[in-house]
Amino acid sequence: MLPKSLSIAAVLALVAGVIGAPTFKLKGRDVDFDYNNNKVYGVNLGGWFVLEPWITPSIFEATNNDAIVDEFTLTQSLGQDAASSILTNHWNTWITQDDFNQIAAAGLNHVRIPIGYWAVAPLQGDPYVQGQLPVLDQAIGWARSAGLRVLLDLHGAPGSQNGFDNSGRKGPVDWQQGSTVSQTLSAIANLAERYAGDTDVVTAIELLNEPLGPDINLDELKQFYYDGWGNVRNNNAYTVVTIHDAFEDINSFWNGFMNAQAGVNNVMLDTHIYQIFDQGQVSQSPAQHVAAACGSASSLAGTDKWTIVGEWTGAQTDCAKWLNGLGIGARYDGTMAGSSYVGSCDGKYTGTVAALSDADKQNIRSFTEAQLDAYEAHTGWIWWTWHTESAPEWDMQELIANGLFPQPLSDRQYPGQCG
Repeated sequence: MLPKSLSIAAVLALVAGVIGAPTFKLKGRDVDFDYNNNKVYGVNLGGWFVLEPWITPSIFEATNNDAIVDEFTLTQSLGQDAASSILTNHWNTWITQDDFNQIAAAGLNHVRIPIGYWAVAPLQGDPYVQGQLPVLDQAIGWARSAGLRVLLDLHGAPGSQNGFDNSGRKGPVDWQQGSTVSQTLSAIANLAERYAGDTDVVTAIELLNEPLGPDINLDELKQFYYDGWGNVRNNNAYTVVTIHDAFEDINSFWNGFMNAQAGVNNVMLDTHIYQIFDQGQVSQSPAQHVAAACGSASSLAGTDKWTIVGEWTGAQTDCAKWLNGLGIGARYDGTMAGSSYVGSCDGKYTGTVAALSDADKQNIRSFTEAQLDAYEAHTGWIWWTWHTESAPEWDMQELIANGLFPQPLSDRQYPGQCG
């Protein structure tokens, strides 16, 4: 049975004794990672349990159907049997124990694993296929053996919380319509219950990835965050509950919400920092990208709860094939409708890290170092993403192998960029 979620009033009533206590501070008790005193160094395992066309273009190219643009349309068009065959093979091969071992060997201590609601709380009438959870169970064991902690991230909600293909379904933002919020809370409860006995590894659960603030009701989002916190707490008293900033200011909008003084424990804010998704950003010089990264440190340090940069990249362009959606071009080279040319996407549309130009390699390395320095201003960072088929600016595994991601993490070829 689904545990009853807690309302704001219930949460506050439960902790009335600590509200306003001046000595109350965030505690990591019974969490198998000290988020107060240790930094999060992590990587996302993107494109594994939630497909993204730009991460695994071959899966979409094999369909020869331009109408297939996300996991929803893929499963809808192929049907259950064919989709299950393709995805089961993908789940079992895209990430393996060896990847977890490599991640740990690179000095990282966390992986963030995106999962869709359809894996944990499927809805009647949806075309999605299941079978992800036994592989996710296996992944928890791989993380345990590698000494890694896991942040489980609900990446897609019923109705789509942002309309992006990485929510499972590209199109309108229909989350918060009908029963979609309660269905999302059911998914969170199921996820928390399933891994309640794995708190030595699953130290955090993210309630929802990238809800699109401008397109949703933010008051309802805040209520959802409290209720989701309650659903996690019904299964574990100390698992870190991660909330995304919904693209709202991490200080002026989120300070004061679900912090220690609000009477809730172990809440972490997740913000995603990319400098490539508007024309002004992709038009910046490499030095301007570095300066912008360094400039984020003060706002990160100024939040009143644990705060991670849960997604970021070394890319200074949006050149990667289908990054902006299947069949959609890039702003950087002017192939996206309404954009203007900044530079060539040669070697960055598809390719390998080894084949990048010397200038691109230098820019990625220096930009990455600046971001590492800035994002450690508070709780830490989680890179997007570990592995891609052909997107060299994003592929941490290849960047490490080619010396463009610092090894050890403290190594600097461009020291002092952030002063």
